[in-house]
Formats: sequence, C-alpha cells, structure tokens
Amino acid sequence: MEEFIKIVLLSGKSALDLALYVLLPVLVIMMALMKVVEAKGFLALVAKGLTPLLKLFGIPGAGVFAILQLLLVSFAAPLATLTIMEKDGTARRRIAATLAMLFTMSQANAVFPLTVVGLNLGVIIATSLAGGLVAAALTYYVFARSVEEGNHGAAEFAATPDNDRKSSILNLMVRGGQEALQVILGAIPMLVLAIFVVNLLKATGAIAGLETLLRPLFGLIGFPAVAVLPIATKYLAGGTAMMGVTLNLVKEGAITVQELNRMAGLIINPCDIVGIAVLISAGARSTSVVRPAIAGAAVGIIFRGALHLLIF
Repeated sequence: MEEFIKIVLLSGKSALDLALYVLLPVLVIMMALMKVVEAKGFLALVAKGLTPLLKLFGIPGAGVFAILQLLLVSFAAPLATLTIMEKDGTARRRIAATLAMLFTMSQANAVFPLTVVGLNLGVIIATSLAGGLVAAALTYYVFARSVEEGNHGAAEFAATPDNDRKSSILNLMVRGGQEALQVILGAIPMLVLAIFVVNLLKATGAIAGLETLLRPLFGLIGFPAVAVLPIATKYLAGGTAMMGVTLNLVKEGAITVQELNRMAGLIINPCDIVGIAVLISAGARSTSVVRPAIAGAAVGIIFRGALHLLIF
C-alpha cells in the first residue's frame, strides 16, 4: 500500500509539472495569439484560402494553424486551434480528420532536441506532412464516414462577434489566456490518470516484459534491441519522456544516427497516452471522435515508419 501511495503522489506531481510548467505557458500564449487573429479576421481569411485544398483530405481550413503549431511549437500547441474548432461550427467528421493528422505528425518539442544528435529535420517534416494527410483522408473517408455531420458541416468559422472585433488586442489576449487556463484545469485529471497508469506499469514490471517480448520483432525490422526502451517509453509516457531517453542513448552510442532516423517515423508523434489526453481535452466533440482518429493515425504512423525504413 505504501508503494501504491508513492506512485499516486509521483503521478500527481508529474501531471502538475507537465500541466503548469509546460502546457500552461505554451497554451496561454498560443490561445492569446489565436484569439487576436480570430477576432481580427485573419484566421477566417487564411482558412477560406486553404479550404479547397485541405477539404480534399477532410481537413478544415483552420487545420493549417494546427499543423504549424505542432511542427513549430509543441504537441500541446494545436489545442488552441482545436478549442476554436470546437466552438466555430466545424463538423465532427472534420475534427476527427484533424485529430488523426495531428496524432500522426511529428511534434517540435521532440524533433528539435533530437536534431542536435543527427535527426534529419527535412525528412521528418516531409514524412510528417505525407503521413498526416494520409491519416486525415483515411479518417474522413473511411473510419469516420458514419459520424453525423449534424448542422456543423456548412461553416468553417462562425462570424466573429462585434464585441470581439472592437476589443483591444490586450483584452483579446487576456481573454485567450483565461480560456487557456480553463482548458488546462480541465485536462489535469486526465493527465494524472494517464501518468498513473504508466507509473503503475513500470512498477509492476510490465514495461520490462514488453521489452523482452518485442526484442525479436525489432531485430527483424532492423531496430537495435535497446530501441524497445524509447518506443515503450514513448507510447506509455509521451514524446517528451521518449526524447530524453533517446537523447541519452544516442549520446552513449547505444543508438546510431542512422538507427535514430529509421526509428523516427514510428516514435516521433503525439499518439500516446499523454498526447491523446491533452489534445482531446479541447472539448466533448473532439472526445467523441477520438476512436476513428486513432484508427486513421495508426495507418498514417505505419506509413511514416515505412517511409523512414525505405529512406534510411
């Protein structure tokens, strides 16, 4: 029982550290900026211009902002765009496609530190875009085809209220920051539970058993045996934890630069317990389509992984 309580307390501390010191600063800034560009009409203008192209893959016009936020900021940054999509009339089927795309692509908080030890930035971005579009299209046309559009299919953005257009930039940023705080507070219980499950699996030896089980399979596809640790860490504890483990393994010489790039297509994405919990905390409509989004992302990640194996 004492060990169980320690795991509970450690999980709570880790979740709060992630929520308050990583997610909150990023999301406050991103939500503040998104509030300004939305109120001033820039978001609607860009979305309108890109909608014809992105619609082919089932992605709403605002999806371009989610792509940039993921590739240039962190796995949590697209939460700002998803929160807006929750409220602006975007169809649930398109939200599912956007989530699938985000679950498949690489996140900046893992990519940029690993480029220091040899990760190929150009390839990782190119395969991210290719895999993300594949995942989005499959989700929209196959996995989420039965999702009801309801009354949300017509508009990409709702009209900006007059009081928003007349507000000062400072007031808009403050309101965006306040909305970000509400989103983070709502995500904390999910984060605590997700990290608790990971810590419990570690304490019971499940992760060590997984390493033993997957070692022969990794040998067949050309991954080093030690790759079991970063891959298991990634899917159970998140991209940031994986990045820290992988960085150390590369510096120690346990993983070569080529092996790192071969693995990157499978392990650098937000499709893990923590990443999914954070992104679907945007609202009830995102949560309702998470299953088809994960199904599409699974295909997209396998596609990305195959590309990296072929390239490297």
